[in-house]
Amino acid sequence: MKARLLQLLKSPAILAMLPVGFASGLPLALSGGTLQAWLTVAGVDIRTIGLFSMVGLPYTLKFLWSPLLDRYALPFLGRRRGWIVLLQLALALDMAAMARIDPAGSPGFMAAAALLLAFFSASQDIAIDAYRTDLLKARQRGLGVATFVTAYRAAMLVSGALAMILADRIGWSQTYLLMASIMAASAGATLLIPKASDASLAPRSLRSAVIEPLRELLSRPGAFLILLLIVLYKIGDAFAGTLTVSFLIRGAGFTPTEVGAINKALGLGATIAGAFAGGAIMTRLGLYGSLMLFGILQAVSNLSFMALSFMGRSFPMMVAAVGFENVSGGMGTAAFVALLMALCNKRFSATQYALLSALAAIGRVFVGPPSGFIVARTGWAMFFFITFLAALPGLLLLRAMKRQIASYDKEA
Repeated sequence: MKARLLQLLKSPAILAMLPVGFASGLPLALSGGTLQAWLTVAGVDIRTIGLFSMVGLPYTLKFLWSPLLDRYALPFLGRRRGWIVLLQLALALDMAAMARIDPAGSPGFMAAAALLLAFFSASQDIAIDAYRTDLLKARQRGLGVATFVTAYRAAMLVSGALAMILADRIGWSQTYLLMASIMAASAGATLLIPKASDASLAPRSLRSAVIEPLRELLSRPGAFLILLLIVLYKIGDAFAGTLTVSFLIRGAGFTPTEVGAINKALGLGATIAGAFAGGAIMTRLGLYGSLMLFGILQAVSNLSFMALSFMGRSFPMMVAAVGFENVSGGMGTAAFVALLMALCNKRFSATQYALLSALAAIGRVFVGPPSGFIVARTGWAMFFFITFLAALPGLLLLRAMKRQIASYDKEA
């Protein structure tokens, strides 16, 4: 098994996940948390800073223009890589433009540039998700996703924590210019990754690119159950995650510094470790077995926070709960993304992946608002027990669909 893992890790397809994963993760903080820090330091009014959160809207709505990337291929580098390189160069230029704007004097121009950055970034995600789906074969998906997640998280550290540290030393403008240079270098790296799919697979018309992906999904046997599984599989994990930080501070009595050091730093390492462990286990258990095992672990990890609520301010229990939750979450993410990839038809992988990932986000949107009310009514311990129960319907549905999910491992 070890030799097989090493062989997979050295394959060009999995190595390609490093540059595209890094490029996908780099822009996010530059229109989000890092930009918010710049606006705050520059003295921008807090109401204006609050409105800047709207610039992230393209990430939610990206499925609306994803058919364009399925239908049209640029006349260089193949169906997916051409779009990726073009969007990476656009991102680099936009970051460089942001570096020249004074956020206090021209907040409107900065908002427009940040919105454009989010649009280019979301569009790059469409192209990269499709590239990953087209390139990785069934046996490569687990480790491929793990490699992608690791590079993505590393890039978020570069454009998040590292960028803020650099801004204190070289200034915000120079920091954004540096990020633009890194983004441009990512475009150079994209030129070296292998080609994924041929433009001949593209839909013949824009109308087909819009309608056929949804029609093809809904025409499959058990389509409704597949879509329901996507909504339910990680809902318990998302439910608990809505208030984890609040619980650690207000419910368990830890300080924000302690939560930042343990929940964020340990959580990042544990998520990456979980994703790689999940990818390795998937090569042995297959898609169905991995989804079931990781889903059970995700559900049980919520109970560790329930135990912490009983114990109170216990550092060992906090470390155990945060580590367990993030390792199991990383495993679950590796298997879940592999499932989404398995469900995509390569003719429409940009559109179908965007649609499926948007569907997966529905559960997270709906469990957030009532979570605070549940805590206020039942207390923290019962809240985490309810999140455990919320994970069970997805596992039961997965068990009922065992034969269908297992069949995806037989694909080339």
